[in-house]
Amino acid sequence: MPGLAAALTRRIADTGPITVAEFMTAALADPTHGYYMGRDPFGRGGDFTTAPEISQMFGELIGLWCADAWRAMGEPKSFALVELGPGRGTLMKDMLRAGRLQKGFVEAAAPVLVEISPALRARQQAAPAAHRPAPRWCETFDQTPAGPMIVVANEFFDALPVHQFVMTKEGWREKLVVVGKTGGFAFGLSAKPPTRGEAPRAPINAAPGSVFEVCPAGVALAAAIAGRLAKTRGAALIVDYGHDATALGDTLQAVRNHRYAKPLDEPGEADLTAHVDFQALRRAAGAAGAQVFGPVDQGRWLTALGIQVRADSLKKASPARAQEIDAALMRLVGGDAMGRLFKALALASPGMPKPPGFP
Repeated sequence: MPGLAAALTRRIADTGPITVAEFMTAALADPTHGYYMGRDPFGRGGDFTTAPEISQMFGELIGLWCADAWRAMGEPKSFALVELGPGRGTLMKDMLRAGRLQKGFVEAAAPVLVEISPALRARQQAAPAAHRPAPRWCETFDQTPAGPMIVVANEFFDALPVHQFVMTKEGWREKLVVVGKTGGFAFGLSAKPPTRGEAPRAPINAAPGSVFEVCPAGVALAAAIAGRLAKTRGAALIVDYGHDATALGDTLQAVRNHRYAKPLDEPGEADLTAHVDFQALRRAAGAAGAQVFGPVDQGRWLTALGIQVRADSLKKASPARAQEIDAALMRLVGGDAMGRLFKALALASPGMPKPPGFP
């Protein structure tokens, strides 16, 4: 039995079943065996591919979006350009390159990378290395510097741990992870109803068997970002997959070698994610004092920002890559691909204008 599976088995034997959120946290971020702690999961040789790895167009448009936000902030001479979960550093590199089109933006930007993985930090150190000042690394958003900031989070919120609740004849019960009769992990249910503070804010007409997910970590992070923006000039952009409005459904999934896997199999060896509840993020950010825009489908948002124009420019410069560029474009904006499932949500300080791409 692999190290993390053995450790979780002992933990459950000693203290009882654990929540789905506790299982996700261990599987992804255990200091020794966590999925993200010792590997580079991105690209063809990894387990999945994110938008910045699909095409430079994605990061370039976000860089120009950030430059526009900087102008709306009053062009501060120095600001923190914060990326949550920066992967290989590809997105930050593309943002900074495109940002050079706006005079003064790159010179004012101080990159801050929020990353818990030692392995990914090593990859990131090479990506924006030519930038001055040199990037600063933090493990949590709370460690980012005070002052004006622009925050970018691409496929970050989906990896934050969720609690799952199941509607039974007796009411909501939290889904737990237990050790099965023949070994291995299985799902079970709490014998007691959730306390008032734990009770899910779910539709009251949920039928027996319905699953409802909540992500306290995501809600808290959205509130923390918004709270900062309410006090100092800045903006934030969240791009992820999920649903516009709070809804029922079991969205927990595992991905390994670009294929879906069983979420409880071999913890630490596959990526675990769940769909983002954008309505919950909107509610938290608005309550914390920020303006909230969106969500809007990624395809619609990128199209409004001019991704087709950028694709045409790249094809003109490199005709031999035209088919590759068109394929990447369709992956990013197509309704059957990322264009509809992925969404963009923006936060801004009070009084700032509506950001580009948001109707």
